[in-house]
Amino acid sequence: MYKLMKIEDTVRIPPKLFSENLEKSVIEALRQQYEGFISKKTGVIVAVTKADEIAPGKIILGDGATYHKVKFEALVFKPELHEIVRGKVNDITEFGAFIRFGPIDGLVHVSQVTDDFMSYNPKTGALSGKQSKKSLKKDDIVLARITAISLKDKITDSKINLTMRQEGLGKKEWLKKKKTTEKNKKKGGKKWQLKKLAKTVT
Repeated sequence: MYKLMKIEDTVRIPPKLFSENLEKSVIEALRQQYEGFISKKTGVIVAVTKADEIAPGKIILGDGATYHKVKFEALVFKPELHEIVRGKVNDITEFGAFIRFGPIDGLVHVSQVTDDFMSYNPKTGALSGKQSKKSLKKDDIVLARITAISLKDKITDSKINLTMRQEGLGKKEWLKKKKTTEKNKKKGGKKWQLKKLAKTVT
């Protein structure tokens, strides 16, 4: 889930940014310090959008930089448990698929892709269903639900588990095919009922 967050902190402005106007320098320093930062409480800070309040700078002996207390706004991405996410398959392995949503990847274990038994084909680099013949490959767009979250100090160390087994989840083409199949079944049922009714009348 994306949201805008207000943050208050002290930012260090190095001498190399003194030639710019203060607001621009503060935003640049904040971006270097915060963008990509991750925590359990805030999630991933994607971008610093603006600085609202900038206090006069202070100088520390032996340091040529200035230090400013600042209130700023940041765009944050925080995954929520049970949230439905739309993402792209970033990588396929024997044990599952990595899905990129927002600035982070989540893992759909091979047992959580579909109700069918899925196996990895190293030649095609895809997961294939034994009975359904469904196929999942890199760059496919999918809908998945978050089942577990473990955020660490680095995005690469964080772990998010996903599932696509439930109703309405999975690859876009699978959902379209299922709707078409259900629609045809309903049509077939109506035809059978009309034939039965016609026999009864005659």
